[in-house]
Amino acid sequence: MTQIKVNDVQVNGNGQGKEKDPLRENLGTRRVPRLRMADFPNADDIVRQGLLHNERSEKAVDIVLVNPPTPDGGLWIRTQHRVGRRTRENMVWPQVSLAQMAAILYPEHKIAVIDANAERMSWPEFTRKIEELQPKYYLTQVTAPTLENDMYGCFLAKARGATTIAFGTHVTPIPVETMRSYPALDMILVGEPDLTIRDLLDHLEGKTDRRPPHILKMLAEHDATYAPSFAEDDTVDMAGIKGIAWRRGAEIIVNETRPFIADLDDLPMPMHHLLPLDKQRMPLIKGPFTFIVTSRGCPAGCTYCIKHVSYQYSVRLRSPEKIVEEMWLLKKLGINNIHMYADLFTVNRDQVVQLCKLMIEQNINIKWTSNSRVDYVDEEMLGLMGQAGCHLISWGIESGNEQILRHARKGAYPDKAERALRWARAAGIKNWGYFIIGLPGETEETIQDTIRFSKSLPLDIALFHVAAPYPGTPFFFEVVENGWFRPGTRWEQVDMDKGTVLDYENLSAERLLYWQKRAFREWALRPEPMKTYAKMVMSDISTVKSALSVGMQTLSWQTSSSE
Repeated sequence: MTQIKVNDVQVNGNGQGKEKDPLRENLGTRRVPRLRMADFPNADDIVRQGLLHNERSEKAVDIVLVNPPTPDGGLWIRTQHRVGRRTRENMVWPQVSLAQMAAILYPEHKIAVIDANAERMSWPEFTRKIEELQPKYYLTQVTAPTLENDMYGCFLAKARGATTIAFGTHVTPIPVETMRSYPALDMILVGEPDLTIRDLLDHLEGKTDRRPPHILKMLAEHDATYAPSFAEDDTVDMAGIKGIAWRRGAEIIVNETRPFIADLDDLPMPMHHLLPLDKQRMPLIKGPFTFIVTSRGCPAGCTYCIKHVSYQYSVRLRSPEKIVEEMWLLKKLGINNIHMYADLFTVNRDQVVQLCKLMIEQNINIKWTSNSRVDYVDEEMLGLMGQAGCHLISWGIESGNEQILRHARKGAYPDKAERALRWARAAGIKNWGYFIIGLPGETEETIQDTIRFSKSLPLDIALFHVAAPYPGTPFFFEVVENGWFRPGTRWEQVDMDKGTVLDYENLSAERLLYWQKRAFREWALRPEPMKTYAKMVMSDISTVKSALSVGMQTLSWQTSSSE
């Protein structure tokens, strides 16, 4: 190929009116500039200032308390001291823990509550809502099966300028490793979150001197060593705020534990009106319902129970008078169905009896449900509960084999279960039984004991879950010690409803799932349960669509592969 150089080309005249030199006009013929040190433009400060100083609208809030969208768009059960699971029963659990924290923050802090689960809100809709509210702080609950999903919400909020905070049964026992894995999470409320979030926001927003009398009383009486936490230069000393995990540069700090709230009657009434009350649903209940928290904590020693991670083995009761006062408030909001929400509703006989007597005396005319253990009831008390409007009790029966129950430290055995359920049935109360497949020591023979036992009981509904070793429970540590975790397990797989991470020597994960489905099938496909389901459908025409949905979800679950 012929090489042409610029100097080889003749140029006639000054170029005016003449043909231009094409090579001299090609800027690519010039010498390439020498290599210099990179000097990239930096817009970080400008962008950061934009996030911090965007004009705030009238809808802007200090803090948004969220139950974020679910991993698959379906309905999930999640709350303050429980785990998350997808519900095949189409239950929509009220987020009363968010309403309670909203009440403890209001009115000194401007608040909003989003229950994206109840609202069936998609992630794009949720994002638009966050942008509309412009929160300074974003508080989310977190559970093991929904961990990555929940952290996505933190990512979205932090990208829009919010400080992100998490609470719940997953982050309480593993705050450091959760924050290490998810940089979008700024802080964790370790343990009971109510007073901690109030104390934290008061400090960060400069409002420790604007606390009303009831907050001052709670802070003084729940912790004899409490004091506001400021450095010598009057800046906030984060290290002195009890009950939080936070970031100091690259370091993750876990502060001193905050004591439990000693008297639950000191808590303000939850702001139920902030919840989507019309969307809260439960099987065998006509119309909307909500929770009333009657106590916190359970003295029983069940090794698998996540409740002990948050509230441990102490018990704190609300007075019957406060509970009835909350009922009247809910009636004014149009709520006539209530679930008495507690780690163990019947933990104190005197409280239950007095509550029932007050409801009868005041003719409050509310239908309600509760949970219980089979060894924390008697025939007289159950009769009084039925008279006061209780129409369903959910029982943690777990197994039909006494040795399995003993190993799990359940302390309530099959003979007591049968007696308690028959007492309840005689009092006009429906029975909802929960069973667990795959507790330590389980064999195919002991599982069949449980199936036979479930069919012998006067149950209206039965659910069979697979044992799930949630972090922080004694069961979790037993699984780790014995190497029963399936290799490669992720937190999202620790789910008592749709999967398992357990691999016992005699029972694989697949086999446990097989027996879970078989147990439900054997119990449900009998005349009595089918009759109960038909009655539930026919009792309220508005429930037909939901009942069909429940049926289709159950059929899909039963036909999905496990083994």
